[in-house]
Amino acid sequence: MVDLVRDGALAVITLNRPDALNALSFAIIRDISAAINEAAGWDIRALLFTGAGEKAFCAGADIKELMGRPLMEERAGAELGQRTFAKLDTFKVPSIAAINGYAFGGGLELAMACTFRVASPKAKMGLPEIKLGLIPGYGGTQRLPRLVGEARALEMVLTGRTVGAEEALTMGLVNRLAEGDVLEAAKAMAGEFTGHSLPALAFARDAVRRALDTPISEGLRIEADLSTLAYRTQDATEGLTAFVEKRKPNFQDR
Repeated sequence: MVDLVRDGALAVITLNRPDALNALSFAIIRDISAAINEAAGWDIRALLFTGAGEKAFCAGADIKELMGRPLMEERAGAELGQRTFAKLDTFKVPSIAAINGYAFGGGLELAMACTFRVASPKAKMGLPEIKLGLIPGYGGTQRLPRLVGEARALEMVLTGRTVGAEEALTMGLVNRLAEGDVLEAAKAMAGEFTGHSLPALAFARDAVRRALDTPISEGLRIEADLSTLAYRTQDATEGLTAFVEKRKPNFQDR
């Protein structure tokens, strides 16, 4: 129900349960975790996620699995989703969610855990848990305000309303809208950074991510440390030399 394939320098994870709008059962979440782990061992430069079929990226959790569970099992389910999606925070290369349709609940939480989001113009997104007497449990209350701000996040979480692709782009929930096939658009976006030095990309992601959790004075110290480390890489020497010599750099990821 989760497919992992290699496409050149990219790895693509597809949620393959179109008859259920690619809903997230606990088994699928475990499969996603295993696919991320496997992709981590590949020589790739970006990780992409999409959903099978034309209707949905992922319509959220498998509701029937959520009913009638003991308290500690409910807690373990939330921690499983959080732990799985959090792997993308520290994954060795950037990730992109190709949102090809509905992205609700856990599906949107998976997309928000990715570095970037590219959406079909027909995509619909939301965190509807409040309508079930629940709240998001796979990171939605934490990642959404970091993307769109507290006010917009509270509105989405407390009303459970759906936003369309254009509004999602305007508020910063998605990075781009696809003009054609959304997976191809995600691959094209990946092509804009896959030629850069992997160490430099990792340093940059780490600096920006840590800025969200620290005062600016501490964030500036972090940036200084990481930018200094970047200067010490062979790729930095190559990049600076190539600029002076007016040629394209040949990065070796060292």
